[in-house]
Amino acid sequence: MNKTKEVWITGFALFSLFFGAGNLLLPPLLGYNAGDQWSWVVVGFVITAVLIPVLGILAHAKLQGTMYDFGKKVSPVFSVIYCVLVYMISISIPSPRTASATHEIAIHPFFESTPLLTSSIYFALVLVFVLNRSKIINLIGKYLTPLIAIIIFLVIGIGLFSSDGGMNLSKFQTPIVDGILEGYQTFDAIGAVVVGGVIIISLNLKGVGSAEDKKMIIRKSGFIAGSGLAIIYAGLIAVGAFYGSEIFIDGSLSNDMQRATLLRGISTATLGNIGTAFLSVLVALACFTTAVGIVTGTADYFKGLFNNSQKAYTVTAVIGCLAGILVGQLDFHSIIVIALPILMLIYPITIVLILLNVVAERWASQFVFRGVVIVTILFSLPDFLGFVGLREDISGITKLIPFSEHHLGWVIPAIFSFLVLNLIKFTTKPAQTS
Repeated sequence: MNKTKEVWITGFALFSLFFGAGNLLLPPLLGYNAGDQWSWVVVGFVITAVLIPVLGILAHAKLQGTMYDFGKKVSPVFSVIYCVLVYMISISIPSPRTASATHEIAIHPFFESTPLLTSSIYFALVLVFVLNRSKIINLIGKYLTPLIAIIIFLVIGIGLFSSDGGMNLSKFQTPIVDGILEGYQTFDAIGAVVVGGVIIISLNLKGVGSAEDKKMIIRKSGFIAGSGLAIIYAGLIAVGAFYGSEIFIDGSLSNDMQRATLLRGISTATLGNIGTAFLSVLVALACFTTAVGIVTGTADYFKGLFNNSQKAYTVTAVIGCLAGILVGQLDFHSIIVIALPILMLIYPITIVLILLNVVAERWASQFVFRGVVIVTILFSLPDFLGFVGLREDISGITKLIPFSEHHLGWVIPAIFSFLVLNLIKFTTKPAQTS
């Protein structure tokens, strides 16, 4: 086995599995609105859309298991519930979102087909890839990722060099926080716990040798994918900021239409009339690889849950694709509206589980795991309730929680509980052993 080659193929595949609809559409509009403060937005966006996901891949390298292993220290029941929720969310929101974005940007402008036809053909192709499980990493890593990267770098490179450098003033009061929250919508932290398991199973199917070899490949491929994502996000945000004074965006349009309009305008401005065709190919490829990763990860999990049953894998894959077809009838904006309340609850839990699995074992005992996760859930509830229309009812509570006005009220309590619980654990340990 050529380990270096395997690292690069896996790294490219991992990049494509992460890079989907939100990753392409969110950064340019974020940069457009950030204007002269775009660099601070990059910092915030990279924290939640690159740093946390890469740490998730490193946690997978350490655990060498499945998503179940991320939460089992809290309790086996919690971990099963968490896994089922994440996989249900994944096949119900981000996976169909890829079909919706493909239809709106890559298909409908040319063919005016119905969303049902687009999503049906789209998920039929996804199912073909998912059922050819052993070939996924090579197909994506060797062939699809290079095409995606070439088109993106053309748009970014030509865009940055051809812009006149003019920027609007920032529309954000706290650009770094807006970047952090927009990074939530990429689903990349959740993606890390899903596709990390896909990578591990793929390496096992390919017969990669020892656990140390797999750990090395996963770790290095994570850094490759993360570096690529960070560069591309920064580039797309910068291009959105630099073209802020050149491309008019109708403020009456919904955010999803603004994103599509801006991205289409940048592509045309940088690549000419052929830019629209390039953009269509880019969106279709980026979305497709992500959908394949999500459905594969979900099918892998339920296969393991039913004693490695291939029938369970196939049935789950079919159900995942059917769900994609049904939800894919909604437009991109509607799917984001549905996703936000769920993200405000599940995303903090996912981030905390990733971080606890990355730190050294002595700092992440079962006692600490349980306490920090419980605290995170409790302090994430106000954000969740706020997004389902109960903001006024809980305003008295949220005013008392630091950063709650930025929808980050869980951060300080989670850090504080981590420190206090470790202090308690280490100070009581001598008494327990004496």
